[in-house]
Amino acid sequence: MNFSSMDYFVIVAKERSFTKAAQRLNITQQSLSAHIASIERELNAQLLIRHVPLELTYAGERFLEYALEFQQKHGDMIREFGDISGNQKGVLKIGIAMTRGRTIMPTIIKGFRKLYPNIAIKLFEGSNDLLKQRLTDGEIDLAIANFPQTLSGAELCDFFREEVKLFVSDQLLDKVYGEQKEAVIKRIESGDLLPLSNCPFLMNSQRDIAGRIGRELLDESGVEPEICVEALNVETLLELCYNGEGACFSPGNLTEATLSEQQLKSLKVFRFGEKAQYMIRIGYLKQSYNWSIISDFIKYARTSMEQEH
Repeated sequence: MNFSSMDYFVIVAKERSFTKAAQRLNITQQSLSAHIASIERELNAQLLIRHVPLELTYAGERFLEYALEFQQKHGDMIREFGDISGNQKGVLKIGIAMTRGRTIMPTIIKGFRKLYPNIAIKLFEGSNDLLKQRLTDGEIDLAIANFPQTLSGAELCDFFREEVKLFVSDQLLDKVYGEQKEAVIKRIESGDLLPLSNCPFLMNSQRDIAGRIGRELLDESGVEPEICVEALNVETLLELCYNGEGACFSPGNLTEATLSEQQLKSLKVFRFGEKAQYMIRIGYLKQSYNWSIISDFIKYARTSMEQEH
């Protein structure tokens, strides 16, 4: 039995589907089925009940426990001996939201790989909930997300503070408020968002941090937003915001990375203090052996962010 077959079984067990597992592994379904059947022949035990969704037998549950333990021990061994020999090689798997990754990761990865050219970086992009799941399942080495202060089985450290701001184009303010524009701006700056009842909005979903915080701020002022566009991609919303299609709640650092300096000058920016701020944390699993590359990456990333800000 080889490690690849064990790895394949773990993915099948998690996906409960040969089709999904094969797509995730980028192999054919026939090849994957052959690997699983080979394990069953070698163990002389049925591991899966082949209906939809797949179900693990008792033997399958026990084998999954062993396979996960082998995965961890094998990974720990390779990494520890890499540290011992000083020949650090391997793949560092990092989870991060797509928009946040676009904002901060290029600079961090470029600098880190200059120091560790033999370490490849593999990014996994997804929502906070998905990143948390992938981290606790051991599919990634570390995750950068809006984690709570504690997470079972993981170590967390503060990375940087992010802030959601409200962006409204000058042309939209002129169109909606006309001669009352300056008075409306002052009311919004004072924390009274009621004038925004007449303003169209470009919003993330409530599952997104910016979408959730934006809705909470509006709700505090009794505003039921007129949402003209809702999308997961906040970069698309920011382009629409610049074009005067609506007001947009967005993390300030993402907005600065998405729009040009000239575009930013045409937008009015509103800030709401601590209630629109939140901590982005780095999380990594508690392991029997802590790979030095994980702690080195965290140290470099935090230093890089401190220097940038």
